[in-house]
Amino acid sequence: MMIPSIDIQNGQAVQLVGGETKAIDAGDPRPIAERFSRVGEIALIDLDAAMRTGSNTELLKEICARYPCRVGGGIRDAQTAIDWLDAGARKVILGTAATPEILRELPRDRVIAALDARHDKIVVEGWKKETTDTIEDRMLELRDLVSGFLVTFVECEGRMGGMPFDRVEQLVACSGDAKLTAAGGVRNADDIARIDALGADAQVGMALYTGAIDLADGFCATLRSDRADGLWPTVVCDERGTTLGLVYSNFESIRKSITTGTGVYYSRSRQSLWQKGETSGNTQRLTRIDADCDRDALRFTVEQTGSGFCHLGTTSCFGDSTGLDRLTRTIADRIEHAPQGSYTRRLLDDPSLLGAKIREEADELIAAESKSEAVHEAADVLFFALTRAAQLGASLPDIERELDRRSRLVSRRAGNAKPQYTGTQP
Repeated sequence: MMIPSIDIQNGQAVQLVGGETKAIDAGDPRPIAERFSRVGEIALIDLDAAMRTGSNTELLKEICARYPCRVGGGIRDAQTAIDWLDAGARKVILGTAATPEILRELPRDRVIAALDARHDKIVVEGWKKETTDTIEDRMLELRDLVSGFLVTFVECEGRMGGMPFDRVEQLVACSGDAKLTAAGGVRNADDIARIDALGADAQVGMALYTGAIDLADGFCATLRSDRADGLWPTVVCDERGTTLGLVYSNFESIRKSITTGTGVYYSRSRQSLWQKGETSGNTQRLTRIDADCDRDALRFTVEQTGSGFCHLGTTSCFGDSTGLDRLTRTIADRIEHAPQGSYTRRLLDDPSLLGAKIREEADELIAAESKSEAVHEAADVLFFALTRAAQLGASLPDIERELDRRSRLVSRRAGNAKPQYTGTQP
């Protein structure tokens, strides 16, 4: 697969040749990150921190809190790596600091070791100092401590002259169960497909910024289809992962989806593209496209607006929503349309009543002594809690994203109750 790269220097997305000469200044990295995130995880690199000339920490934190990113540049100790993981980075990339001593302090599944090499010799200190170590030497030392390696062929970096595929194949074999990501020299989508066939991912920068590869080219390069018409079955899901329907995609529909940030598919009956909501108004904002494990089926994750996905007016082609999704939709509708005198309107107009009900139902859940009581009281707690959240503009996907963020935290708080809730307040 392709890993789009955003290198940041002085707050701008840039591309350097050989790590030194600025060839492209692409401007604000935020819209670039939004677009790149539609095809998966982004490599987000702080060049100033890596070169010890400054830092773009706050900007990187803003981006990695919103989009799936692997973050690198200037991470020189375990605590800094943990801070980035707590800030939302899916993985951290460590270069010189990727030593066994530091790596043992970090969760293996969230660490990538960056091995920068010129003509197979590891280089450090901004690629200026050559060591005697080979890439294989470092791989054998670290492969049981990291989930992946980022190998940059420095002599090829930024030059779009092609990748040393024979070396990629050798390094895949040497990396063990750690995933290899290769960078430096990718020219076109065929290079991405070839690297993928060797068992590695391709990190792509210059080719994307110059237009030699567009996102659809890079994403589709690794796909295959076992259908005579070459289409890819596409499962459309909402932000919570709930299936909305089954459609089909081809290269052009994927390209248009990525370009416009909307749901665009291929109609087998009309043999043409169709954009969801173009006539019904039930539009979609595309969040991300994923390929399945066999690369022959896709999942579109979208933010669905209007009455739903199905032409029959239901939430999905399999009927209306259930459970928490149905509850939050009902609450949202009531917040917008609750008539005077209704219970929902009372809750919305009287914060003290809503607060009292949340506390009341929480106490009753605590006092529950059976499964049925727990189910009943927990349902009440969820109703009133979600009503309060919705009143403040928070959606169920917002809450679930926060839960996902917390699940990735490395640092943990003690979780003690506040004194006013334990009766120990002086």
